[in-house]
Formats: sequence, C-alpha cells, structure tokens
Amino acid sequence: MLVSATEMLKKAKAGHYAVGQFNINNLEWTKAILATAQELNSPVILGVSEGAGKYMGGYDVVVGMVNGLIKDQNITVPVALHLDHGSYDHCYKCIEAGFSSVMFDGSHYPIDENVAKTTELVAAAHAKGVSIEAEVGSIGGEEDGVVGAGECADPMECKAIADLGVDFLAAGIGNIHGKYPENWAGLSFETLAAVQEQTGDLPLVLHGGTGIPADMIKKAIELGVAKINVNTECQLAFAEATRKYIEAGKDLEGKGFDPRKLLAPGAEAIKATVKEKMELFGSVNKA
Repeated sequence: MLVSATEMLKKAKAGHYAVGQFNINNLEWTKAILATAQELNSPVILGVSEGAGKYMGGYDVVVGMVNGLIKDQNITVPVALHLDHGSYDHCYKCIEAGFSSVMFDGSHYPIDENVAKTTELVAAAHAKGVSIEAEVGSIGGEEDGVVGAGECADPMECKAIADLGVDFLAAGIGNIHGKYPENWAGLSFETLAAVQEQTGDLPLVLHGGTGIPADMIKKAIELGVAKINVNTECQLAFAEATRKYIEAGKDLEGKGFDPRKLLAPGAEAIKATVKEKMELFGSVNKA
C-alpha cells in the first residue's frame, strides 16, 4: 500500500539519513527500484514527472502499475508515489488519481503567488492524506520544460513557505538537474544552513542528486536534507547497459531480441545504481 512521504522523511531527518526519490519511466524502472528497496529494507519514493506520467499513459496508469507491483511483488517497505516538479493543475490531477505525495513547483512565480497557490494545495493534499513538497529558489538545468538557472533560495522565503504546513521543502542551493558541468561551483552549504535555521525540523530536499560528490551528499544530510532525488544517473546506467548488450550482438543470439532479455541488463544496472545511492544516503535497513 502506498504511504505519504511525511513520516518516512521525519524519521530520516531525525536519524540523519536521507530517503532516495528515484524517478520512474516505465515498468522496468519501477520493478527494479521496488525490488532493490525491498532487498535493502529501505523506504523509497517513486518520482513521476509530468512528462513521464504522460509517456506511461497517464496518472491512473501509473497508480495502477505501482499498486499492482507492490501487491504482486510482495513489497512491504514504505513506498510513496510522488509527482515531481508538478504544476498547480497537475498536483490536483495526481491527488485525485491516487498519488500519495505531490510536489508543487511554484519557484518560478513571485513569492506571493507561490505562497497563495501552495496554501491551496496544502489544504487539498492534506484533506486526502497526501504529503506535499514545495520549492523556493530554482534548480538549475532543465526538466520537462522547466528551466532554472540554479539560483540559491532566500531563507526568509523558505520560512514563508514552510509556515504554510508543507511536509518537506526543496530549496535551491546551487544544485542542477542532469549532468553537472565541469565549472560547477558546488553546493552552497551556507545557504543550506541558513534555510535549515529558518525552517527548523522541516525535512529539506536536494534535487539534482546525480553527480554530486559523496562528501557533499553527506554534508547536505548533516545540514537537514532528508530526501535526495536521482533520475539522470539511472537513465545513464540503463542506456549504457543496453548499448553494451546490443553492441555485443546479444540481441541477435537466439531470442536475445525478446524485450524481456533486451531490457534486462538495463534493469540490473538501475538496481546497482539504486543500491549504491541507498547505501550512500544511509537508508538501508531503515524501513
């Protein structure tokens, strides 16, 4: 059964570890992530961007697939299904479809509008037992058409959003979606510490987890980050494993073209990536 992300993240922040949000794009992605979470006895958040939701056939399809896998694969660890970088309208769609958690990305609005829209969505989400994440300051790079320059969040604006009753907060601290450029300046721990000071016990979220050095990840967790998002790294691992399979001619041997065989190396690569991240984040045996 799906659960909201609220309790797992409160527990993570108190225990000084982080829960990974791993974005899903299809059945293979979802099976691989859930199987790894179960094997490692780790809570997990399945992230769904608006684009991925559309690609998979719609939010009802995603909810049905995830619930079916949890039941049929005997997944007993806590699992939250979370809308990633959701617009105002799509947050409502996911709440109605049966998601257990949503993110409203109002970071591109003036703070007053971000506050107004977040206030409405907090009430709508909590009425259905759904957890809600908000964002202040943009995450660099591009995801599903949402482009950010990676501006650091204003700690006082973070406090204004935190005071609305959101369950966790994404604050821009120089992090970037996708691959990090060679001239990346690194995370602003000064900003993170200031946000932590203003938001107290509220779990903080680190987007763009792919490519951030392990020491920075650990320091971010020490400073209040309880949820770390990973997407690009799983995509790269899947693509590399699939390419090697085809370049080796495996798809031409026997029935190697069968999608169950063709996609298997990629799925195993995702499992390895998720395991590595869960161990780094400290969520193993925390279910």
